[in-house]
Amino acid sequence: MRSNSDNARKIFHKLASIEESYSILLANTAHGTKSESITLSNARGRTMAIDAFSSVDLPPFDRAEMDGYAVSSEDIEGASDQRPVSLEVVCSISAGDGSPAEVRRGTCAEIATGAPLPRGADSVVMVEYTSRRGNTVTFFRGVAPSENVASSGSDVQIGEMVLRQGTVIGPREVAILSAIGLASVQVFRRPRVGIISTGDELVPPGASLSFGKIYDVNSTSLIAAVEEAGGEGIYYGHADDDYACIKSAIEDAVKEFDLVLISGGTSAGTGDLAYRVLEDVCTPGILVHGLRIKPGKPTIIASHNGKAVIGLPGYPVSALMIFDQLVKPFIELVAGNSALPAHLQRGRLAQRVNGAKGRRWLLPVHVINSRESPVVYPIIASSGATSALAKADGYVVISEDDEYVDAGEEVVVRLFPGERRPDLVIMGSHCPGLDILLQLLYRQDGTQAKTANIGSQGGFAAVSRGEADIAGAHLLDPKTMSYNAPYLAQYGLGGCCILKGYRRLQGIMVPRGNPRDIRCLGDIIGDDIIFVNRNRGSGTRMLIDMELSKAAVAKGIDFGSIAKYVRGYRWEAKTHSAVGAAISQGRADAGVGVKSVAVSYGLDFIPMSDEEYDFIVNPSSAEKPAVVAFKACLRSDAFRKAITALPGYSPWGEGAP
Repeated sequence: MRSNSDNARKIFHKLASIEESYSILLANTAHGTKSESITLSNARGRTMAIDAFSSVDLPPFDRAEMDGYAVSSEDIEGASDQRPVSLEVVCSISAGDGSPAEVRRGTCAEIATGAPLPRGADSVVMVEYTSRRGNTVTFFRGVAPSENVASSGSDVQIGEMVLRQGTVIGPREVAILSAIGLASVQVFRRPRVGIISTGDELVPPGASLSFGKIYDVNSTSLIAAVEEAGGEGIYYGHADDDYACIKSAIEDAVKEFDLVLISGGTSAGTGDLAYRVLEDVCTPGILVHGLRIKPGKPTIIASHNGKAVIGLPGYPVSALMIFDQLVKPFIELVAGNSALPAHLQRGRLAQRVNGAKGRRWLLPVHVINSRESPVVYPIIASSGATSALAKADGYVVISEDDEYVDAGEEVVVRLFPGERRPDLVIMGSHCPGLDILLQLLYRQDGTQAKTANIGSQGGFAAVSRGEADIAGAHLLDPKTMSYNAPYLAQYGLGGCCILKGYRRLQGIMVPRGNPRDIRCLGDIIGDDIIFVNRNRGSGTRMLIDMELSKAAVAKGIDFGSIAKYVRGYRWEAKTHSAVGAAISQGRADAGVGVKSVAVSYGLDFIPMSDEEYDFIVNPSSAEKPAVVAFKACLRSDAFRKAITALPGYSPWGEGAP
């Protein structure tokens, strides 16, 4: 043991780089993350320790977005000022009503904003376009199916991942967690960092400054730096330049804190005692003494029973520089955090956005880095779509004077705090299987993925423009009856760009027990069965139309008039969950979707066919480490096991590219 009277100079025999020092630090300390459960009211600024999945749909039912009248759009098709249409009002539905009545043909229901849509209705007409006398309402315009209706699951689908592990929680994240019904959240525990200042010359800020003394800057600045990095900074006190005093402080601090920072006393001068104390107190002791960096050369890294003790230079600039380079990444690792981006970012708008007609519009957006410049993708959602903010990188202000902002125009994005540059950008069609894959990828090596759900066709286009590394797609070509590959040439992509993903089983969802005895899609034709359709352009809608077309031919019906024979054919649900919700709530008798949704809602399921969900890889990103890791994870046993556990899903065959 070194004597406290030994004043021999310590020479920096071998200086280490920041990278070498950080590797040595990690190799000799316990730096695994720990978690704790806290209430949402205390969650701001904390980091998600687990992925958050929704156990409900948002909204949980099809609901009116305007005050007005719930109707079947067929009943008022073509209505205008010159050709008004009148319907009988059968009931009035308020927000919170639990069991709305049925709207039959020739009738409608008065409905309030946020109220559940009644059975038989597929849209809402704003009260401004109606006139009422008694129980009769006259309509002066028609509506499209789903107009002024927020479909069940259009914001968040049941089972959907709403926030990923590693997300820094802000007001937007608290909102989405509250919306899915969580009262508490599992977060990474903030490491407790004890801070000791050394030096006879230091006095606390606010005290009288006599000759030869200086204010203790490091204690307060390091507390702030620790807090910013995601830790809990605690000032453990000041120690004079005395061996026994410093030794006592360090011995007590390493027992209480996860990490100990000492400022001052680290250089090679005879009066600098920190390195001597660390050699005597710590086991195994000093790991690094001196860095190849300016400023900050006299830095010490020590380890005591798995805990890190870091001696920072006494000069504030040097201390903060080394903190930023060495200590901050370590704290962020333990706290599950990462660095914040700049507050503002310029980019070009991906698509034309119409103004809000005299109102200033704060439009949530995705920011995607492309080959040329950042591309800004608008997130168009209703004001009740809480997840739009959770998914956004920031927002663009559309002026009240702007009639529109055209595609390609430069815009300024106000970035939300906590957003980070992703390792991987994935755009296209959303799928729960992709959520599972990205969850495994993050746990495997910390890969952070940015996802933008813009549909299969949008994903193809984003890859061809170099905006996305990968696109998820399940586009069925009706001519060849094959998925995705026929569309590669259309977007200027070669066959090597397709990465086979997995299969999803599609089928008919019906209430438990199948009370209408539906065996195939043709059974809904010509009967008083309410069917909930999917939106045009979706792969599921293509499948529905092909099957109904076959059934129509068998029944001698012209498919062009199929809407007359299928009640609800014009009702276009935008998600699989919206279909499942409508059936489980008794608003519809049948619909088509993936098996996993039927299982989630406790519905019976009649299989139809498997669809192929594949990944389109940007050729310029093919060798990117995150893409290589993505491919490996897709073919891993862990993903194969996880995707097989999802009802109706099956992995691609062995040897897939």
